[in-house]
Amino acid sequence: MTARHEDDEKLAQGVAKGERAALARAITLVESRRTDHRRRAQALLQSLLPRTGGAFRVGITGVPGVGKSTTIDALGTYLTQQGHKVAVLAVDPSSTRTGGSILGDKTRMSRLAVDPNAFIRPSPSSGTLGGIAAKTRETMLLCEAAGFDVVLVETVGVGQSETAVADLTDTFLVLMLPGAGDELQGIKKGVLELADIVAVNKADGDNITRARAAAGEYRTALHLLGARLPHWSPPVLTYSALTGAGIPEVWEQVRLHRTKCEAAGTFAATRRAQQVRWMWTLLNERLAERVTHDPAVKARLPALEQEVAAGTLAPALAAAEIAGLIGL
Repeated sequence: MTARHEDDEKLAQGVAKGERAALARAITLVESRRTDHRRRAQALLQSLLPRTGGAFRVGITGVPGVGKSTTIDALGTYLTQQGHKVAVLAVDPSSTRTGGSILGDKTRMSRLAVDPNAFIRPSPSSGTLGGIAAKTRETMLLCEAAGFDVVLVETVGVGQSETAVADLTDTFLVLMLPGAGDELQGIKKGVLELADIVAVNKADGDNITRARAAAGEYRTALHLLGARLPHWSPPVLTYSALTGAGIPEVWEQVRLHRTKCEAAGTFAATRRAQQVRWMWTLLNERLAERVTHDPAVKARLPALEQEVAAGTLAPALAAAEIAGLIGL
C-alpha cells in the first residue's frame, strides 16, 4: 500500500469517527478539480458509502432577504438542542469573472458556528449548476458518513439552481416574506411547484398579521397549482427566525413529510431516482471535460468558433465535427 493510499485510509477512518478536521479535508478533496484528487475522492466515497443514507436531507431556499441563514441558525440550534447532529452546506454564488466567492453565510450563523454538534461548510457555486448538484451531493454523503443525521442545504437564492438542490434532498423548504399579494408575481412557478413546505418568516411584532395574510395567499396559490404527491399537500406555516417562534412546528412538518413519504413508498423510490440522475450528471460533466481538454479539439476549436460566429458554418456541423474528434 502506497503512502498516499495509507493517508486516504486514515482519512476515511477519521471521517467515520466524526473527526471534523478529517471531514473538512475530505470535502476539500471531493471539491478538487485535479484528476488524481478525483480518483482518490471516488475511492473515498465508495469506502464510506455504507455509512450514508440515514440523514434528513433538507433543501432550503427563499426570496432575497428572507433570512435563509438566520433561519438555519435558529433551526439548527433547535435541532442540536434536541440531540441531533446538524451539517449545513451553504452554497454561495461565485464571481463570473474571477470564480471567487465571499463565503459569508457562516458569519450569519453565529450560534451554529460555535456549536460542537454542528458543522458548517460554505462552498462556492463555481458558476455551474451541475457542479453545485454533484459536489453538494458528495459533500452531503461525507457528512452523513461522519455521523450527522440532519443535513441542511442552503441555496444561493430563487432560480434554476434551486431545482437542482430539490433533486438531491428529501424535503424542499421554501421560505417566504410577508406581503404575498405583491410578491406572488415574482415567484418562479417551478420553485413553488417543487415546495414540500412553505414557511413565511418574520412573523413577529407588528408583522404577525401580515405574515398570516401572506400565508393565506400562498395556500391559495398552492391549491391552484395542485398537490404534487397524492399523499402530501404542502403546508404553509408562519415563523420567526428572530424569536424562534414556529421553528419547532416547521421541523415537525419536515418529520411528518418524511414519515408520509416512507409510508407511501415514495421516499426510497425518490432516492433511487436521484442516484440515477446523479450518475448522468457526472457522466455529462466528464464528457464536457473530455471535449475541453482533448488536444485535437483544443487545436481545432478556435477556427470552428470563428466560422460559427461568422455564419459560415452551422453550429450543428461544428458540434458534429467536435464529437467526431473525440470519437463520439
